[in-house]
Amino acid sequence: MRGKGGKRKLNLEQMLSMVKSGELDVEEAKARISAQFPTVEDLGFAQLDIEREKRTGFPEVIFGEQKTVEQLVAIFQKLKQHTDRILATRVDPEKAAEAMKSLGDITYHDQARILTWFKKPILKVHEGYVAVVCAGTSDLPVAEEAAIVCEAMGNHVERIYDVGVAGIHRLFAKLSLIRGANAVVVAAGMEGALPSVVGGLVSKPVIAVPTSIGYGANFQGLSALLSMLNACAPGIAVVNIDNGFGAGYYAGLINKNRSVQK
Repeated sequence: MRGKGGKRKLNLEQMLSMVKSGELDVEEAKARISAQFPTVEDLGFAQLDIEREKRTGFPEVIFGEQKTVEQLVAIFQKLKQHTDRILATRVDPEKAAEAMKSLGDITYHDQARILTWFKKPILKVHEGYVAVVCAGTSDLPVAEEAAIVCEAMGNHVERIYDVGVAGIHRLFAKLSLIRGANAVVVAAGMEGALPSVVGGLVSKPVIAVPTSIGYGANFQGLSALLSMLNACAPGIAVVNIDNGFGAGYYAGLINKNRSVQK
């Protein structure tokens, strides 16, 4: 069997043997391996990074916003050939319903606006847990995005919701649970004060997520973002406005690596 240019196709073991014997030089072998075993799947509208899981421990995640149903379905179908778990974030309910008709075996998490597919059930493979905390019920979509991402990475998640500073006694009632986590995600809108309070009460990394919830001078989350960036409590990292995915991924990595160290 010959590939493009009339060159005989060789499997990886044959190529390595020929390099060892001197029949094939290293540069030629690299070119052939790159051509025969691509690390990217070209769909025309998307270049899928199919080896990301090997490099980083988690497969490429689909950002669903502005993608068509047809594009989402095509990406899911292709990724299924290379991984045992797929996530698509920022998928609205109408688009999710259409995608589910085509794919069948995917799940929609409506509050988080995430589509997931798992070849087999995701187990809580890492020790410890991540605490996902949010200030108010209106912050739940961002908090749930973080929680679902954490769980997809094999982490246990404890959800502590509606414990904002306006009724701070609610936070204190859950403090032992929060302190027991290996990482804490805190989502808050309005003035964005909750991460500073939590950061001053725990010894674990805090990932702050400003949400776009608030009245006019909140500037769609900008005031909360600035508050969190200016937090005086140490140990706080800040992600972008409404970026529950980024916060959940970061917290999941912390918990995973904490488990490995143990």
